[in-house]
Amino acid sequence: MNMTCHAFLQDKQIRKYLLFLLSCALLLIHMALLFSMWLTRAAGDLLLTHDKAVISSLLAQGIPEHTIAEALTSADTDHVQAAADLLARLGISRTKDASFWPPLHHYGNAALFSALSAVLLLSLLILAGTLVFLHKRASLYEQALKIVDDYQNGDYSRRLPQTEEGSLYHLFASVDRLATMQQAQRENERRSAIFLRNTISDISHQLKTPLAALSMYQEIMENEPDKPDVIRKFTAKTGTALRRMEELIQSMLKITRLDTGSIVFEKKLCPLTELVSHALSELTTRAEQEQKEILLNGSPDDTLLCDPAWTMEAIGNLVKNALDHTSAGGIIRIEWDKAPAAVRIRVSDDGNGILPEDIHHIFKRFYRSRKSLDTQGIGLGLPLAKSIVEGQGGTISVHSTPHVGTTFLLLFNR
Repeated sequence: MNMTCHAFLQDKQIRKYLLFLLSCALLLIHMALLFSMWLTRAAGDLLLTHDKAVISSLLAQGIPEHTIAEALTSADTDHVQAAADLLARLGISRTKDASFWPPLHHYGNAALFSALSAVLLLSLLILAGTLVFLHKRASLYEQALKIVDDYQNGDYSRRLPQTEEGSLYHLFASVDRLATMQQAQRENERRSAIFLRNTISDISHQLKTPLAALSMYQEIMENEPDKPDVIRKFTAKTGTALRRMEELIQSMLKITRLDTGSIVFEKKLCPLTELVSHALSELTTRAEQEQKEILLNGSPDDTLLCDPAWTMEAIGNLVKNALDHTSAGGIIRIEWDKAPAAVRIRVSDDGNGILPEDIHHIFKRFYRSRKSLDTQGIGLGLPLAKSIVEGQGGTISVHSTPHVGTTFLLLFNR
């Protein structure tokens, strides 16, 4: 109960209205005191007028002044009943209509007029104050209703009034918080729709080339069924195109799951030597075939708290990127060490490097530099690596010098 009253009195408008009612009550008490004083004075004037009339009549009849004075000031109770009987015979009693006694009639009318005027004035004052309070409340409700209607229509440019205290403004604050949550949800839905549209557009665009190539290869093989060399050649090309499509689809599925937050990383403490070795298990053969060397450098005792499968995917993608941009005889180095607050992993090569105008775009999906259009890759390896590292709370950065080499630095919190 106390908490309800406290919240009720926190409302500034209600406090002002209650203060107004208190002022009216004090004014009523003051007017009652003034009216009581006025009634007392008026009754005194009436008695004085009556006594003057009686004294004047008695003096005219020759009654001595000391007798009259003694009659007015004495409190003789022995003849009270005789006096009452005399007044009754004269027709003067409490039940007599005041209209037959002009002074009393005038006194009654004046008292009634004064009382009615005071009550009317005070009633009008209370009514005016109440109307002002209700008008302000109605305006506040109307303003809140319009803003809530805007919320329902998706317009969150205005906020409900929260400049005062009180239960009503607490309610407005709660509605505002709900509107903020609704706005965030709508924004997320909008972003999700844009993301889905862009993803579908990217996949459609990237699949056009291999699908067109497959269609062409199929047509050539159908037109040359009697030429085994042609069949073998375009069968190999078909296999390459299919593998490219599979790689593209798998990469897009992975990066889409990461971006939508549907992947939960299951972290555990992993030896870095094993982590890197597993990441390279499918790349060492390619490096040998392309006459490139992969060197590892780091303490065998160093460990990393991470999701091993996804982290191996990120490191593998960086090594693939290095292999794609390194000529025969090149060297790819993978190094790791521990800083006071982080574990550092470097993947570097002595390949072509990245041009300054390209380095800020390499983590964009499907981005291919005009200098690397003839190299392998689909343009998703680096964005996928970035999403994996950042999804685990890490960071990835790159430093490159054209024709000298490139280094990717991964930082994971310890």
